[in-house]
Amino acid sequence: MDNITFDINDALKHYMSDPASIPTPEADGALVDCEADPESLADNGVINAILNPIVDAIAESPDAITRSNVFDSLQFLLKYTSFLSAHALSKVFDLITSGLATEADAIHHDLEADEQELIAHHKQLLEIYGFLLQWTIAAVETKAAEKSSTTVASRGRGKPKSKKDAAANKDGSWDSSAQLETALNTMCKVLRLKLGKIFLTTSERDTFIGLLTRPVYMILESEQRVKNTSIRMHAFKVLCIAVKHHGHGYAAQISIVQNLTYFEHLSEPMAEFLHILAEQYDYPQLADEILRELSNKEFNSNDTKGPKSVSTFMVKLSELAPRLVIKQVTLLAKQLDSESHALRSSLIEVFGNMLAHLTKSDERGENHKTQMNAFFDVLEERFLDVNPYCRCRTLQVYVKLCELEQKFPKRRQRAAELACRSLEDKSSHVRRNAIKLLGTLIRTHPFTALHGAQLARKDWQARLDKVESELQALKPPVDAPGLDGDKTSATVDTALLDDVTQIESPKKQSAEMTDEEKIAAFRKAQEEAATSEAIDKLTLTKRYYSEALKFIDVLHEATATVCQLLGSKNKSEVIEAMDYFEIGDAYNIEQNKVGIRRMLRLIWTKGNSDEGKGVQTHLIDCYKRLFFEAPDNFTQNDAANYIARNMISLTFGATPAELTSLEQLLSTMMKQGMIPDVVIAKLWQVYGVQKREISRTQRRGAIIVLGMLATASPEIVVGEMETMLRTGLGPHGRADLQLAKYTCVALRRINPTGRQAKESTIKFSRLQNDHAVLSRLAAITEVPSESKEWYGVAEQAINAIYTISRHPDVLCSEIIRRKARAVFSSQNSRPTSRDETRFTPTSGVENEAEEEADATVLSPSQSQQPPSSPTKKQKKDNAITLSQLLFIVGHVAIKQIVHLELCELDFKRRKQEKEKTAQASKERSSLSASTLSVGTTRSRKSSAQAKPLKEDEEADELDLIGGTTEDDFTEAMAHIRERELLYGPTSLLAMFGPMVSEVCANNTTYKDRGLQQAATLCLAKLMCVSSEYCEANLPLLITIMERSTDATVRSNAVIALGDMAVCFNHLIDENTDFLYRRLADPDPSVKRTCLMTLTFLILAGQVKVKGQLGEMAKCLEDEDKRIADLARMFFTELSTKDNAVYNHFVDMFSLLSAERELDEESFRRIVRFLLGFVEKDKHAKQLAEKLAARLARCDTERQWSDVAFALGLLQHKNEDITKLVSEGFRMVQIPATAA
Repeated sequence: MDNITFDINDALKHYMSDPASIPTPEADGALVDCEADPESLADNGVINAILNPIVDAIAESPDAITRSNVFDSLQFLLKYTSFLSAHALSKVFDLITSGLATEADAIHHDLEADEQELIAHHKQLLEIYGFLLQWTIAAVETKAAEKSSTTVASRGRGKPKSKKDAAANKDGSWDSSAQLETALNTMCKVLRLKLGKIFLTTSERDTFIGLLTRPVYMILESEQRVKNTSIRMHAFKVLCIAVKHHGHGYAAQISIVQNLTYFEHLSEPMAEFLHILAEQYDYPQLADEILRELSNKEFNSNDTKGPKSVSTFMVKLSELAPRLVIKQVTLLAKQLDSESHALRSSLIEVFGNMLAHLTKSDERGENHKTQMNAFFDVLEERFLDVNPYCRCRTLQVYVKLCELEQKFPKRRQRAAELACRSLEDKSSHVRRNAIKLLGTLIRTHPFTALHGAQLARKDWQARLDKVESELQALKPPVDAPGLDGDKTSATVDTALLDDVTQIESPKKQSAEMTDEEKIAAFRKAQEEAATSEAIDKLTLTKRYYSEALKFIDVLHEATATVCQLLGSKNKSEVIEAMDYFEIGDAYNIEQNKVGIRRMLRLIWTKGNSDEGKGVQTHLIDCYKRLFFEAPDNFTQNDAANYIARNMISLTFGATPAELTSLEQLLSTMMKQGMIPDVVIAKLWQVYGVQKREISRTQRRGAIIVLGMLATASPEIVVGEMETMLRTGLGPHGRADLQLAKYTCVALRRINPTGRQAKESTIKFSRLQNDHAVLSRLAAITEVPSESKEWYGVAEQAINAIYTISRHPDVLCSEIIRRKARAVFSSQNSRPTSRDETRFTPTSGVENEAEEEADATVLSPSQSQQPPSSPTKKQKKDNAITLSQLLFIVGHVAIKQIVHLELCELDFKRRKQEKEKTAQASKERSSLSASTLSVGTTRSRKSSAQAKPLKEDEEADELDLIGGTTEDDFTEAMAHIRERELLYGPTSLLAMFGPMVSEVCANNTTYKDRGLQQAATLCLAKLMCVSSEYCEANLPLLITIMERSTDATVRSNAVIALGDMAVCFNHLIDENTDFLYRRLADPDPSVKRTCLMTLTFLILAGQVKVKGQLGEMAKCLEDEDKRIADLARMFFTELSTKDNAVYNHFVDMFSLLSAERELDEESFRRIVRFLLGFVEKDKHAKQLAEKLAARLARCDTERQWSDVAFALGLLQHKNEDITKLVSEGFRMVQIPATAA
């Protein structure tokens, strides 16, 4: 049988160009017959008939491969592998691998025996097997790639499988991984042979090594193969041996760099390979060469894949083998100037890994220190990298460095300062990472050695002051003897002094020293040494404290910025800020308390998305960890005390806005069952304790929290009404009006209103007016007090009465009568305190009160004049009591309107229910009856003696209204509100309308500031009741708003006008100019109130804008940041409504340009901000045309430049306008005409 003459170079040339072109003349005849119909090769029977004899022959001797029919048959099969079954390909693969393994054993044996004559034969066999193995692995990998692509494709389709597909699938279930491992093992076996004895020239050896390494690189190109750890490690082993022992280094370098460029998945594996090569095979040279090449590599600006892949590689290599990278780091640093941010980011991380490596090394020489400083310097520079991703990476690297055992105190301080600066970065990702870094710096701070980990500034400052005083005490005073001598000796040659002394008296000193003097001198020297040591120790301690304080100061500065970031639109940034405050609280940083309070407002984050819900949930979790989780070693009772105390502490010093947010938070937590009953019981204990005096703020805090929890669960309050009667509405409440106020608020929770009423499952039955709670509520309004707190109590008491009373109008009428008698009684005395007596409705006749009120209206000044001249104190008391009366009247009027609306809603609801059931409703509510009694102003002479209606009377009245239509009922209600409440002949409120107008109109007669405030407020509230009364008194209210010297009065008038714009739009619409004028008010609080009121009215569409928006635009440049922010928010919201900014821009521009007090820079900032909302090209062109028409009409250069500036901001693309602007402002002088 003929043997082949195999030339590896010729075979490779054909294979590389086109494997199908390789001639196979001696192939088996059965295979040649299949050439015309390759699909017949899929028949395993045909293939097995050919392969089985070949397998037997090679098993007998590997030399069989040299037979021409065997070799050509195998080559033929490999040419048509796409048609072969997996079984056939597997058999070929197995055949070649086992043949090569046997041949390797034979070569090893012959080389050991030094059989020189067989070397040429073995060389040929190795080349043949190597060539066929390369071809086979390529075929296997092609097959595997086809299989994975068809698997992915078929996964997407839901079609039923055909028989052909099923057969293919069965065939394709072959997993070649095990055989690949065997092949790679065989390659290692071959590479371990002394190939230098077989391949005598370098080119021959390199060609053969290429046959083994080329398929390895091909295997690594497959991501699936690389994920298989076993195959990956076998592949690395082949390459490592080839590089280490067979000069494959340069070829491997080229291949690896190419792989990094084209195959992203190989970034980390290639780093792993170089690490194994350096560590296990002691060959770091390849890594050095690759890093050197990469440091000089320039990437195309459009190429994103390459830099990203190289970046991942460098980072991974620096993690695995930092010693390899640190040698080349100087060269790699050149890439910091690269345009690719991915490369710069990777180098930042590499430098971080180098620092981590240096901290773990044992070497601590000067070079080590220099290297560390150089790395830190680079990282600090990168805080200002132009790309936000690089800045983020720098912060992330510092976070990792903070976790190291070595603390780097000086560098940490600098890192804290840079992170604090990064909090103001324009990128939210950078800000978020800066917050995270600051949190990590706190967690890992180095100041734990002496006094624990707490970072309270006052404690550290006290320690520093103490050390400084101790140092001062140890240092000798400035005028102490010897100090001057020391100074001079420092500047004089000491050798000279010694010489002179010796000449004068060489033995004088020693002769005079006695034993006692020697002992004394020795003791003195000891003391001085001890003092010196103490001073050194204290100096070091002082430095330690000073550095701690510097660090704390940076954190305090950062906390102020992080507080602002709680309002960020980026939710992950907000969550990071919350975590920062939680960490800061654990370390007792004082400023963090502000942030924890500020976090509360996040409970209002809109929860319509996962992000919104995430913020709310995270806030609740933070507060839960901070305040609602007791230490593990606490008993249940101690834990309840701890949580109750924490909940109360949340109310201390809280603003009304914070209390509102806290209420929402606590009610949400209550609904989710996070607050146990035992804690609620503890809160009631704190509130109701009688036996001992406790802090007022603590008792108040308890009822505030209970009131908040009751919004979610009203039964909390219902069960403890007796406690509230005894405490908040009893002696404690009279002594502490704030306590009484919050008790009234808690009582209101008994009967939920609005959305809470819909959510509540409990239906509360309103109380009769003679109930103890209502009697006490009425009585609390009569507590004699000059404090401003009285108004808050009275307001909440009236609110509570209207919430829980069945007939609130009757009870409030009685309150007003009693207060009026107390104010206008002839004795002119203030009401006495009735701590122990309950409030009971008087049986007096209403005529008396009416006569008193009438007398007041007719002659208000006379009513306050007793026969004898009143003292200044009496006048003040009279003003206060009258103020309180007017406050009650105004608030009752407003609540009565709300009550009427609720009654109307209740009537409509019951009417609908009746229509649905088509029978008389069995459930009777006295509200409807009460409505009628109010509607016809039941404050008649008999109402003082009114008794609760009986059930059957209620039923009769309900039957009476059963036939009434909803429109009739609404008209009746409107009539009551418009004509009866303030103008009814028997209405109690009607008595006070003229009086309030009189007090407000004669502010010179009634000078008291508090009285004027109360009267204006009362007037405003009464004006919201009736349009007739509003119209009559509108000029008076506007005059007060314009001329009052009291900012509070002006603010109240502004709010009142806003309310009236909603109630009686037709009256206010003509007078909105007066409202806009308050935007120029000298007092910032009035200006802010006006801006908020107008914002609401305009955005809600309650008032029409008629060119006054320019006044609001001026607020964008207000000195008060809150006003400027409000204005920005207004225009941002306005821009979402039908091109509103575009429609009104020209009017705003005219007003702003004409404003002389507005400097040019401020004007430009406003215009730039407003034009930012003009986004459509069509609108920009139209605005440009309107503004360009003004250029010719400009009288001054400033006017012209204003218009030109606005045109420059608009994308008009109009050449005529551009030309007009480029010509500049033209000054035209008109010649003087002769007389």
